[in-house]
Amino acid sequence: MAKGWIFSALLLVFLVIAPACEAFYLPGSYMHTYRQGEEIGAKVNSLTSIETELPFSYYSLPYCHPPGGIKKSAENLGELLMGDQIDNSPYRFRVNVNESLYLCTTSPLDEVNVNLLKQRSRDLYQVNMILDNLPVRRFTEQNGVTIQWTGYPVGYTPEGSSDVYIINHLKFKVLVHKYEGSNVRVVGTGEGMEVISDTDTDAKSGFEIVGFEVVPCSVKRDPEAMSKLIMYDKVEAVSCPVELEQSQLIREKEQITFTYDVEFVNSDIRWPSRWDAYLKMEGAKIHWFSIMNSLMVILFLAGIVFVILLRTVRRDLTRYEELDKEAQAQMNEELSGWKLVVGDVFREPTSSKLFCVMIGDGVQILGMAIVTIFFATFGFMSPASRGMLLTGMIFLYMLLGILAGYAAVRLWRTVKGTSEGWRSVSWSTACFFPGIVFIVLTVLNFMLWSRNSTGALPISLYFTLLSLWFCISVPLTLLGGFLGTRAEPIEFPVRTNQIQREIPTKNYSWLLIFGAGTLPFGTLFIELFFILSSIWLGRFYYVFGFLLVVLLLLVVVCAEVSVVLTYMHLCAEDWRWWWKAFFASGAVAFYVFLYSINYLVFDLRSLSGPVSATLYIGYAFIVSLAIMLATGTVGFLTSFSFVHYLFSSVKID
Repeated sequence: MAKGWIFSALLLVFLVIAPACEAFYLPGSYMHTYRQGEEIGAKVNSLTSIETELPFSYYSLPYCHPPGGIKKSAENLGELLMGDQIDNSPYRFRVNVNESLYLCTTSPLDEVNVNLLKQRSRDLYQVNMILDNLPVRRFTEQNGVTIQWTGYPVGYTPEGSSDVYIINHLKFKVLVHKYEGSNVRVVGTGEGMEVISDTDTDAKSGFEIVGFEVVPCSVKRDPEAMSKLIMYDKVEAVSCPVELEQSQLIREKEQITFTYDVEFVNSDIRWPSRWDAYLKMEGAKIHWFSIMNSLMVILFLAGIVFVILLRTVRRDLTRYEELDKEAQAQMNEELSGWKLVVGDVFREPTSSKLFCVMIGDGVQILGMAIVTIFFATFGFMSPASRGMLLTGMIFLYMLLGILAGYAAVRLWRTVKGTSEGWRSVSWSTACFFPGIVFIVLTVLNFMLWSRNSTGALPISLYFTLLSLWFCISVPLTLLGGFLGTRAEPIEFPVRTNQIQREIPTKNYSWLLIFGAGTLPFGTLFIELFFILSSIWLGRFYYVFGFLLVVLLLLVVVCAEVSVVLTYMHLCAEDWRWWWKAFFASGAVAFYVFLYSINYLVFDLRSLSGPVSATLYIGYAFIVSLAIMLATGTVGFLTSFSFVHYLFSSVKID
């Protein structure tokens, strides 16, 4: 019967996850080789801003539409959750053909469009264009330093002026690498698949797109003369930037003409290296030096504390084992420190069900983080595949539900001594953390809906996430709980007294616990700065190797800190160590949340509006909660192993 139930659950999981795995595929992830003169269409992503963090559709502004209408690209789960909306655009390029082209002239702007364009310009919104899966780059000079950006602004306001000018002319530079060889295959054109036959003599060479740059500018043109042209007619090239008097002002009754130039430049960059320019992090030397410095300091301090602890415990045990039986009996009567709580040390903690649920969820989150970062370190989740990282995290989290159920139910059996109630524990484990995340995201989503942002999740995606939750994550968690009932419970080395021992009054216990969170926080706060900058300032983060090292070091430090504080509490005759061991290492999440607020106040000063601040705080809360569950689980499991070893190493009646 049990085998049939397990088989049915696994079959259900396979049937649900098989079609869902298509979300991992992203068109444009493979090498494309184009022929001379072949037409390529650029795509546009959502408009984004570091001031509001509210993405909007490109076509929410009065831009030119493509001749065949707007077509949305296939998006994976991660892209949808991040608010990406990739559409086709009217910008098209013919490979290795330099030209200046006309797109369209808008109808006279009304008050609504004028106010919208001005607001998007003042909020520093960027247009994010993509060609052959490469985001467009632009360069600016600030204080003699060249700064690289992705995307270009909707408009700008000159210094000392209140007027707003629109970016309506784009000078593109497309870097291509010429591929010489026979039997060249065109894997795809960004819209479909095409294969060149061996007999095609024109297919002996091709071009790979290895760079995509833009110089945006504002140009005022004669709308009457331009309206006589049709899309893709040739126009005179423009030198950017132009004088302010010749720029296109945003005001009512104005007609805006959109044009663009494209220049193809041969490059020595090979296709596998084309993302290197995007992944260069500013201040790399400082980044590496700071990380290494923090790691060495934390390792040194944690090592000293751990060695002292080992020597202290070993001295106690060695001294006890060297006594004869009569002396041991006499010593038992004069017990002190941690030996006094031998009859209470494994007493059931308060709110034991909630505790088991949080440990189960912590195991699931920690496993997801380690596996995700491990694969990202080896390049399986590169930024070339947008949304892949988030999609992978979601599916790994669901699949690891089996570990969450197993850990929660086995701990429940260990604490209670029976499997009764395991279904309730499994259900609670499957719904605790995802339920909190779902509630927070729903509240944030209503705010995004009210602003008509593309960051708002559509109703269809809500049902998709609920289906994945209840059709994959919940069954796997229940399956893990069932396996937990079949596993042997952990036997305690000492008996628990019926009457609990009185605990001496200590007022510094919880203060010490929250203070201990500073030590593991020291291992990650520098890396946390770079991660926050990549998320909220639109930078690429790709030093996953360092992140993996920091994560592993964080696990070690959390384990050591929790063991040290657990030993201190036992020596103080405080046998309520279960929750305290959890929060001794989980307290790092409190400092992560405080640091996130500090980053919001001092580094994201441009972030404007209560909606944007609420979104930031909501996401920071979710991340901090996940960190607390993961690090708290590490601390408890290590402390449990330590206490079990400590009291099984000495026999006390």
